[in-house]
Amino acid sequence: MIQLLNNLFTSGFNLPEIINFLDRSRLLSKIYIKEMRRGLLSGMGLAEIMSSLGFSDDVVTQLALSEIHGNTQKSLLKIESYLENVMAVKKKLVEVATYPIILLVFLVLIMLGLKNYLFPQLEKGNAATQVITQFPTFFLLSVVIIMFLLSSLYLLSRKVKKIKLMAFYARLPFIGNYFQLYLTAYYAREWGNLIGQGVEMSHIVKLMQSQKSQLFKEIGADMEQALLSGQGFHQKVLDYPFFLKELSLMIEYGEVKSKLGSELDIYAEETWESFFSKIQRVTQLIQPLVFILVAFVIVMIYAAMLLPIYQNMEVHL
Repeated sequence: MIQLLNNLFTSGFNLPEIINFLDRSRLLSKIYIKEMRRGLLSGMGLAEIMSSLGFSDDVVTQLALSEIHGNTQKSLLKIESYLENVMAVKKKLVEVATYPIILLVFLVLIMLGLKNYLFPQLEKGNAATQVITQFPTFFLLSVVIIMFLLSSLYLLSRKVKKIKLMAFYARLPFIGNYFQLYLTAYYAREWGNLIGQGVEMSHIVKLMQSQKSQLFKEIGADMEQALLSGQGFHQKVLDYPFFLKELSLMIEYGEVKSKLGSELDIYAEETWESFFSKIQRVTQLIQPLVFILVAFVIVMIYAAMLLPIYQNMEVHL
């Protein structure tokens, strides 16, 4: 849908004309068209209409800011690129994880069958039979623990301030750097767009507090207090652990050259590329690791089944 909106804006359509075109062309469901028309008649802007259609706070915030700095078409193009990368990563994750996970589930069911029907008939056990006997319990326990941790993090995210939550995530091993890359790229781009249009920093922090994203609001309020107390923009950014340290340096460098908007925009693009490149590398590692686990389980099953048979043959000989 973002791609369609971007193409129509590029062709010179305004928002009412876009809605009429989508209605006549039937490129979108009638439910969406009805919601968009209702929002337009209520005086909503594009960002508010997208919010009513269920788009994420991040996308809505980018659109809301684009209405302020006047680069709606440019923002739609960047949002389109971002969503395409996200969809590519999700598709890759599904591709690399679906088959191994299904295979692993079947293996767990086989192990449960061996544990209940075959192993009780064997006279002697071995290390492999012990592993196979305990693996289903370990697997199910691991799933329960992961679900519990995810549920706890979700509940925690709704109660704790977003700034503290992001700071906590950024300090986590392995995944912390991904949060830093994502947030650095996201905020560098939005700040760069606003500053590039000549919006003063004192106005930017006020605009941030009026956006839908809770993290945007909290950072805006916190930065406003820092700026009023005399702290510099780049100094305050350095206080946030969920931003890369390079962001503060880029801001300081851009302020010296009086090209902060364009410097942040370029830095944001490079950071987005780094973020999605890292994500792609991680997805490529998932399938081999899962297959190694599956191969180990299969070897254990064969060992558990065949070793007792060989032991019995040796006894009879």
